[in-house]
Amino acid sequence: MIPANFQYTRAGSVDEAIGMLKQHGDAAKLLAGGHSLIPAMKLRLNQPGVLIDIGSISELRYIRKEGNHIAIGGGATHDDIANSDAFGGGLEMYPQAAGLIGDTQVRNKGTIGGSLAHADPAADWPAVVIASNATIVVKGPGGERQIAATDFFTGFYETALAEDEILTQIRVPLPAARTKSAYAKFMQPASRFAIVGCAAMITSSGGTCSNASVAMTGVGDAAYKASKVENALKGKSLDSGTIQSAAAHAADGAMVMSDHFASEEYRTHLASVFAGRAISAAV
Repeated sequence: MIPANFQYTRAGSVDEAIGMLKQHGDAAKLLAGGHSLIPAMKLRLNQPGVLIDIGSISELRYIRKEGNHIAIGGGATHDDIANSDAFGGGLEMYPQAAGLIGDTQVRNKGTIGGSLAHADPAADWPAVVIASNATIVVKGPGGERQIAATDFFTGFYETALAEDEILTQIRVPLPAARTKSAYAKFMQPASRFAIVGCAAMITSSGGTCSNASVAMTGVGDAAYKASKVENALKGKSLDSGTIQSAAAHAADGAMVMSDHFASEEYRTHLASVFAGRAISAAV
């Protein structure tokens, strides 16, 4: 289908984009990579009156170490992350997840900020930022504020991001020593979205888990921290039996989705399988 008529404008800076959002109000939508917004516009599920292109704002596209964290600009593409050497020492799941997104064209154009702001329940990045205890930085007319990744995703395609705010940065704390991470997913073969995905960050010493951070995507209406899996791992020997027993709790407490890709029962099963795979890969 063809999108409804809209006005197109391009912002040269974050502050200019914020001004445009304030000027046009509810009629405006931000365009970064466009891989979520453009298809919705073609189906007329989304009909913005004004499209504000922020895809060429250079101040949003970077990956760098800043003190005790890695700073990722909201405009960094999936390909930027997949090929960055900034994610060693426990953050391996970032390039892993990036390399599993879409195809070459999608990875070269789509952005991490756009994906997080869109909050598709089957997207990969929400689980990764939650598992890595990241902080989402947003900026609007009232200035800058920071939101814990665990508080950012509030429901089905819903986030804590206000209509007049822009996601500018993801701050990923550097993990403790002896930490490794991994991301694993069962993907829809055409779109490569996660029917179920798991991000796991494990800190261990002498084969015993001292800390675990595990998050799931694709299971419910939003990504979530799998606290029962984490608790079942902490202080335990990281053998296959412990991992499988812990992974069985991957869907606990979630309102598991059922759709034409996977029934509730099958998705629950996949959650435990891929939680086990991600944890095993991390250790």
